[in-house]
Amino acid sequence: MGKVAWGFTASIDGFIAGPDHDMSWLSASEPNAEGTTEDMASKVAVIISGRRGYDAAKAQADERDELTSEAYGGAWSGTEIILTHRPEELAGDASVTAMNCTITEAVEQAQQIAGDRDIQIISSDIARQALEVDLIDELQVYVAPVFLGDGTRIFDVPGGRRVDWELATIDTANARSFGRTYRPKRLSPPAD
Repeated sequence: MGKVAWGFTASIDGFIAGPDHDMSWLSASEPNAEGTTEDMASKVAVIISGRRGYDAAKAQADERDELTSEAYGGAWSGTEIILTHRPEELAGDASVTAMNCTITEAVEQAQQIAGDRDIQIISSDIARQALEVDLIDELQVYVAPVFLGDGTRIFDVPGGRRVDWELATIDTANARSFGRTYRPKRLSPPAD
């Protein structure tokens, strides 16, 4: 079975999307080393995203560039699951599977589809929900050299919630983008 990964490029000040889900700032990112994007995309069978991001991408379709108009800049193909409380509104979009369910149910469905390939979460809110029930196996982080000042934070939990990570790998081919992969630092249960 593949892993459940949460992957994103963030601004230096901790946003994964600008105001109104603006993604134009990604042009400030360092270009990935040749083959990086295609390699990452080839490992992912299912993407799980949220309704706000989906709606923003549709609304901004004419404004988005090649990098931000499709997942992995168009290098990915697979199943995209959109979690929404109104799945019937997306019934006409054959490119997505709209589901009104818990993140646990969505991941279970995604695992059936993905087999031994990975599931990629690309929404901060969906990822937060997955973290709450211990479903994230890996965090994939790239950093763009830009401040946004506002937008969608990487991890936003009113009142706070600490989640510890341990470094798994450093993407040396993309060192200027601070490519890092982390795994959740699982706390051992107390001894009896």
